[in-house]
Amino acid sequence: MSRPRDQFEITTDILLRAYSIGLFPMAESATDENLFWVDPEARGIFPLDGLIVSKSLAKTVRSDRFEVKVDCDFDAVIDACAASYEDREKTWINGRIRKLYRQLFDIGRVHTVESWAGGELAGGLYGVHLGAAFFGESMFHRKTDASKVALVHLAARLAKGGFRLLDTQFVTPHLASLGAVEVSKKVYRRRLADAMSHHGDFWSWPKDKRVFGREALAALPRSKG
Repeated sequence: MSRPRDQFEITTDILLRAYSIGLFPMAESATDENLFWVDPEARGIFPLDGLIVSKSLAKTVRSDRFEVKVDCDFDAVIDACAASYEDREKTWINGRIRKLYRQLFDIGRVHTVESWAGGELAGGLYGVHLGAAFFGESMFHRKTDASKVALVHLAARLAKGGFRLLDTQFVTPHLASLGAVEVSKKVYRRRLADAMSHHGDFWSWPKDKRVFGREALAALPRSKG
């Protein structure tokens, strides 16, 4: 992992350029305003044809227990992703990260996928869209399976829109249980270059269309479980 500290102001243009060549920024903590570039030797990705959807998760998705919305409340999503929980006391989302990704959201380069229940945000995720690649940044849940449902809807949207890469940065046991795999830096950069040479349509389902669970599951190239 490369950790050169930033010596100049990072702009949205610089940030997008970094993503296009395989780098992404992080901070040591929410209170540290410094950023460093990360370039892992092993990269986590979700093969779009390999998302693991268990029978119980498919049942939850199909039930539409959660209403899935896109780009509805970025600030609430990143606030929740940055919050500390019993099983996650430390976060890397600092003030500079919030500002940069809000600017990217405003120009349509960052998207959220949100699970709502009873008029409240129950879980979700956000990430960067560039070419035919989606770079997942963070996810959270307040209700069981809310973030998993958001991930299924994201993968379905990306598959339908012709995306070629879903980046998850690192692989955790939780992400591995959903189908995330590690690839070498060399393999990742080859896949990234391919994704950068294509266009992914994030709005293959329009923003104002409610996508039901059965539609999302049907759009997945293949599911396991």
